[in-house]
Amino acid sequence: MSRTVITDANAPNPIGSYNQAVIANGFLFTAGQIAIDPTTGKLVEESFKARVHQVFKNLSAILERANTNFENVVKFTVFLTDMDNYAEVNEVFNEWLDEANAPARSLVAVRGLPAGTDVEIECVATI
Repeated sequence: MSRTVITDANAPNPIGSYNQAVIANGFLFTAGQIAIDPTTGKLVEESFKARVHQVFKNLSAILERANTNFENVVKFTVFLTDMDNYAEVNEVFNEWLDEANAPARSLVAVRGLPAGTDVEIECVATI
């Protein structure tokens, strides 16, 4: 099995012993992305929707570095600390994705997330 590590400066550096993404067997697997602005290294604090948009910007940079894009995402996994934010997550997803060709998605409520954030998203895409 061939394995390629993907790293992009337009997405935040990992805060642990993992990579931003790995390509294996024709798929890109991203690490969970939180709303860290890579230019400041700080969590976006404006609003919940602003944090979800930052997560999508981070994922977009990683996908682009791997020569793929959101059209090739086959699965998203979303982690929320508050299910009351579900509708806002859907609004942002609809701004970034073509609803007619949307990939599979799981959305899970969790007790806590890295850096005290309230949203984390990972995806799997074809290359």
